[in-house]
Amino acid sequence: MSGAGSPEIEIDGTGLDIVIVAGRWHDVITDGLIAGATRVLEASGARYSLVRVPGSFELPVACKVALDNGADAVVALGVIIRGGTPHFEYVSAAATDGLTRVALDTGKPVGFGVLTLDDEQQGLDRAGLPGSKEDKGEEAAAAAIATAQLLQKLRAYTFD
Repeated sequence: MSGAGSPEIEIDGTGLDIVIVAGRWHDVITDGLIAGATRVLEASGARYSLVRVPGSFELPVACKVALDNGADAVVALGVIIRGGTPHFEYVSAAATDGLTRVALDTGKPVGFGVLTLDDEQQGLDRAGLPGSKEDKGEEAAAAAIATAQLLQKLRAYTFD
């Protein structure tokens, strides 16, 4: 599993407004990702809301609007499973590149919880469900909060 060696992140989301933006495809996996992200946000004390988009391709634009309208961070959750056409590569690249651009254009964190998978079992293994080896929803939410905290500190820091 790719989660080996992942860092322990202490998070405090007090005072942060975070939006979970999740696709609607592969609902068992996506619902697991949402549950993991929600657990972390609730435990951190962050205020949060959930919005759903049709699929992973739509994640970047919805995340951009949420950040432009005052969210301190977003958690982008989606599931893209390889099929028999190049569609997988196009959607994966568009979601990844788009979310990177959103973070850079807004200067705000995007917790990246978009799973790009060869098969459904890989998603079930990463969705934080009973029997899963990893919880990528939890990890994405923790990363969004930790980065929001860091950016607040950097913006308040005075370089002499």
